[in-house]
Amino acid sequence: MKDPAGKPSTSDLLLRPAKPDDIETLHRFVVELADEESFPGDVIAKPADLAAALFGPSPLAESVVAAMGDQLVGFALFYPTYSTILGRPGIHLEDLYVDGAFRGRGIGEALLGHLADLATERGCGRLEWWVLRTNVSAIRFYERLNARGLDEIEVMRLDDGSLFEFGSRRTA
Repeated sequence: MKDPAGKPSTSDLLLRPAKPDDIETLHRFVVELADEESFPGDVIAKPADLAAALFGPSPLAESVVAAMGDQLVGFALFYPTYSTILGRPGIHLEDLYVDGAFRGRGIGEALLGHLADLATERGCGRLEWWVLRTNVSAIRFYERLNARGLDEIEVMRLDDGSLFEFGSRRTA
């Protein structure tokens, strides 16, 4: 079915678990997301890395894709967490992306809704994610869904050299 502008309508939208055949498109989406968030060239992960994380012997994450016909138009990549406060599992949404040509049609909301349902089915106490403070349109989108920002939390990170240096310093 087509909308008045001749584009496929969201009634044709299918949400499903990602498959190994989707890896190249998922990787392209990751690169496009990084570009849009002003991290162009920062993606060092290769399609094989993504495939191993999603479909290897010990998967580290899961992904749900949004498809219209044979075309992937978006995805959500997520992994399990655990809250000692709640004493329950949770889900961390690592990436949510909808192809620019398909935005504004409820696809992102459908993907998030799917994850909320999945979290409920799994007995999770929360679904959480990070959003860049500069991504005002995403923040507004999430707030419309009744998500709330956590001002009391600061994200901290050890990576690259600092991760290695700190770890090796403690074991020396």
